[in-house]
Amino acid sequence: MTGSQPFGRLVSLSHVHDPATAPLFPGDPEFRTDIVATVANDGYYLRYIQQGEHTGTHWGAPIHFHADGLAADELDLDDLLLPAVKIDVRDQCANDRDYAIDIADLREWEGRHGRIPDGSAVVAWTGWDEKWGTPEFIGTGESADHQPGFAVETVKWLLRTGRLGRRGALGIDTFGPDLGTDDTYEVSKLLYREHRISLECLANLAELPVTGAWVLVGGALYSGGSGSPATIFAVTPAPR
Repeated sequence: MTGSQPFGRLVSLSHVHDPATAPLFPGDPEFRTDIVATVANDGYYLRYIQQGEHTGTHWGAPIHFHADGLAADELDLDDLLLPAVKIDVRDQCANDRDYAIDIADLREWEGRHGRIPDGSAVVAWTGWDEKWGTPEFIGTGESADHQPGFAVETVKWLLRTGRLGRRGALGIDTFGPDLGTDDTYEVSKLLYREHRISLECLANLAELPVTGAWVLVGGALYSGGSGSPATIFAVTPAPR
């Protein structure tokens, strides 16, 4: 970018949507693509894409866990552009697939970088983005479905102190903010209130600055949607 730009650069935080590499959350519908028109036969190329709203890199709207919550098309555009902070917990998760990100992790982060701004997208970098397209993302054998996430008490603290605000988000490079073994989705149920959203299966988190960036959530706004497969961008700060 040139010096006249009010920001530094755009970084994609999304994996390429490809049924050959995208892991499916257990029970989700098949992800497939079918060619319905070709240049040779029809004069243009077109595919029919079939995938769940929460396949691949995606975001979730409040209705995903609350029947009376806002759907994707009922949110404000401001809900999809948020200041971001990155919490690096790769060391903690490297040998513990069930690591729960705790309040101490966030307090340690704040001791080095300052208070998490109210209404932030709090993005956890667990290292799972590097497992994309491999069996290790979901896990095999006894490790199957074990993925790190946020501890319930951590999310309660973020909500109680205003750090998530009314329009904040939790982001993570796993299937979602809950521990993989929590089939009650308690963290998600706490998160998805008011205008808060979730950013899931994030990629390229090495390129996301620890502070100062904003995340911009793109993707189809489905009527009544619980979210959408997405291209999520980080808008990085301009160099000084």
